[in-house]
Amino acid sequence: MKNLVVALYDRFVRDAMKFLVVGGAGFIIDAGVFNLMRLGANGHGNFFQGPIGAKIVSVAVATLATWVGNRYWTFREHRRQNYILEFVEFTIISLAGLGLNLLCLWVSHYVLGFTSLLADNVSGTLIGTVLAMVFRFVLYRYWVYGHYRKDGLTAVKDREARAATAAIYEPENVASHDPFSTGATPIVGEKD
Repeated sequence: MKNLVVALYDRFVRDAMKFLVVGGAGFIIDAGVFNLMRLGANGHGNFFQGPIGAKIVSVAVATLATWVGNRYWTFREHRRQNYILEFVEFTIISLAGLGLNLLCLWVSHYVLGFTSLLADNVSGTLIGTVLAMVFRFVLYRYWVYGHYRKDGLTAVKDREARAATAAIYEPENVASHDPFSTGATPIVGEKD
């Protein structure tokens, strides 16, 4: 039992560390795009230069990058054959995480009145991202890339292995694998 707990803990920690690396890259992308948008890279006086519009764009770009990283590295053993459904579920969770980012930013900027670029970065990019990261990791690991998912690559490989094993050991297939069998099927009622 102790070895099982250690193995599960190791697996969880390994997934969490990979997720943090991918998330770190996503954080850099998010912060970079957010600041570029806030400083007017998209022009001045439009919705996307404001804090909410800039955060929507930055999180969207970071979400696409982290989906690729999580699909092909963090959770590669459990990625789904139906990548469209996987991406849709990943995006739903990312949007919920975006809601956490935006809530932190909105409270800081509009409720508490901290309107500087530094305050926007602390509330939206730092605090909001940490809360969203924990939320996303749990749901990605146990829902989007859950081990139980029917179309996950691991689940498909397990089903294929069980089917291959069953095909070899089923009674009707035993005779065909018997080196002493003639392969002839006796006819009922036929005399020797």
